[in-house]
Amino acid sequence: MSVETQEPMVLSLEGGNAQPLSVRAKALVFSDPVSAALLDYIERIAPSEAPVLIGGETGTGKELVARHIHHLSGRKGPFLAVNCGAISDQLAESELFGHEAGSFTGATGRREGWFEAANGGTLFLDEIGDLPLAMQVKLLRVLQEREVVRIGSRKSIPVNVRLVAATNVDLDYAVNAGHFRRDLLYRINIAHVKLPPLRERPGDVVPLAEYFLKVYSQRMGHTKPSFSADAIKLLVSYAWPGNIRELENVIHFALLVSGETTIEPEHLKVTGGWGATNTPAGPWTGGDNEIAGEGSFSRQEGPHDVIARQLRRLFKSGGESAWFDQLEALIVSEAFAYSNSNQVHTAALLGISRNVMRTLLKRHGFLRDSTFSRESGSAGYHDDAPHSLESRAG
Repeated sequence: MSVETQEPMVLSLEGGNAQPLSVRAKALVFSDPVSAALLDYIERIAPSEAPVLIGGETGTGKELVARHIHHLSGRKGPFLAVNCGAISDQLAESELFGHEAGSFTGATGRREGWFEAANGGTLFLDEIGDLPLAMQVKLLRVLQEREVVRIGSRKSIPVNVRLVAATNVDLDYAVNAGHFRRDLLYRINIAHVKLPPLRERPGDVVPLAEYFLKVYSQRMGHTKPSFSADAIKLLVSYAWPGNIRELENVIHFALLVSGETTIEPEHLKVTGGWGATNTPAGPWTGGDNEIAGEGSFSRQEGPHDVIARQLRRLFKSGGESAWFDQLEALIVSEAFAYSNSNQVHTAALLGISRNVMRTLLKRHGFLRDSTFSRESGSAGYHDDAPHSLESRAG
């Protein structure tokens, strides 16, 4: 497919029988050159039988890509989606592979698993990194043997399923930390789709905004308003840390407060994500963004610009040279405090895996771990108590 297109393709969950796993991106376009090239790549790998691993931040549209791969594959069976993070460890095997009546307490009848239900089609396993290790072993066997055995049965059932998996964490880190099997990673990562965040494909922002504006205008029975030039400038310059889902919410809110008139920057409820250069002041932004001075940024200067300027000042000041270690500790400290000392939330905020987050917290003294070695960069994994950030700052 040519990279240059007059009308961008829109993938959407609207108006069909699609049932998204949870609160996910509901539309995806391929207007930006980066997205258009990605679409060309997807269309080349989709007709094969190879497993696909989709990587990308939360809200970038991984499930939509998986559905499109199934649509282009020509497979006649269903597309079924499973959120691995929502399956309990106790029920994971039954959910995926099925069970026979009486095989365990509560198994009152025979039940087929997701693999059997997806026979002839595509099974999408989202957040595959959350599967427990014991299940990873059984999943690997199913993928290699192309058959499942229900709990309580000794009879194997052949299945013809194309697997598409997705993750928002780096599985290489998970492998190194001992939380994901290397052989399973090799098996599911034959074709890899890296879905860039919205900030890396700015050409998709306005088409997506127009799409969501049309959808919500129709739902609310409103005349579809237009974006002012300043509003478009804000949409394109903002970093969208919440990706497509955040953009959808912002457009929905703008339609509510604009009164069916032209949407202006003050109608866009953006919250100052990194890279935003034109965040408006308003009752929902928490104050005026035009306050000048150290540690603040104006409408013309975004957070990245402020940080770069302060770094140049720091480097010019001379003195100690271990800037990287100090700056890394500062980032970890601020992110951990912002996330109320929640490791999972801090890892998501910084875009790294929880295991890497734990290592950084231990390295800089925010978790107690007598087995951690600063020189070796290794850490033992047992219960850790967070140190007080206030005492650290003293």
